[in-house]
Amino acid sequence: MEALRQIDTWEVPFAAAGVTRTDSAVAAHGDTERSVRLASLSKPVAALATLVAAEEGVVDLDEAAGPPRATIRHLLAHASGLPFEGESPIAPPGRRRIYSNEGFRVLGEHVAGRAEMPFADYVRAAVVEPLGLRLDPDGHPGAGMHGSLDDVLALGRELLSPRLVAPETHEEMTSVQFPGLDGVLPDFGRFSPLDWGLGVELKGTKEGHWSGTLTSPRTYGHFGGSGTFVWVDPDRGVACAALTTRPFGEWAKEAWPRLSDAVLRELA
Repeated sequence: MEALRQIDTWEVPFAAAGVTRTDSAVAAHGDTERSVRLASLSKPVAALATLVAAEEGVVDLDEAAGPPRATIRHLLAHASGLPFEGESPIAPPGRRRIYSNEGFRVLGEHVAGRAEMPFADYVRAAVVEPLGLRLDPDGHPGAGMHGSLDDVLALGRELLSPRLVAPETHEEMTSVQFPGLDGVLPDFGRFSPLDWGLGVELKGTKEGHWSGTLTSPRTYGHFGGSGTFVWVDPDRGVACAALTTRPFGEWAKEAWPRLSDAVLRELA
């Protein structure tokens, strides 16, 4: 796929990118096996493990977790009131969309306690091994995992067509949780509303979205501060991912949408 060669022009130490449909990868460019820090791409992985835990009866999405009156659902949807970092809430649960690494740290501790095993071990059993990944889930549940492009494309296929959770659970994951909440998408600015599912951001009607102009409003996914992203467009049946080792910045705001639009034009 010619569009993927755009990564050769990115001023980054390392880059790999790929496109996949539900059954197999369409194309990839770069080293697909090199493991890098996923940063916040860890969050959809942690969310999938939590949803498996919910289906297994280890947890309930609406049980208390985190700050007073908050639940696992609040933590997954960045609606618990916890700040980006720090243990003290800065808003009541369900009032604002506050993107929170702390919320995923609390989530990991909560699931680990219910499962009576380290969260990383639960992720291995619930997500890594069933999907045949080499992803390393150790570290911060929302920012510390490491994986390759092959791993992230496999994650994209799972997010397109779930095998780990029931279709109803997947539908809940990719539907707006706590509708109408305003918030700030890190490094992009304030959106009203800032729609979020369970561990994935929902494109909706946002202008200037990091997934480009041609992805449908039903697109969902995540990006990471280490220069990583995956988006899934269920209307087109395709997922696209890129990994780099350059921190997210203005370069990514220009490069990622341009790559995404080129991918979809070429697929069309």
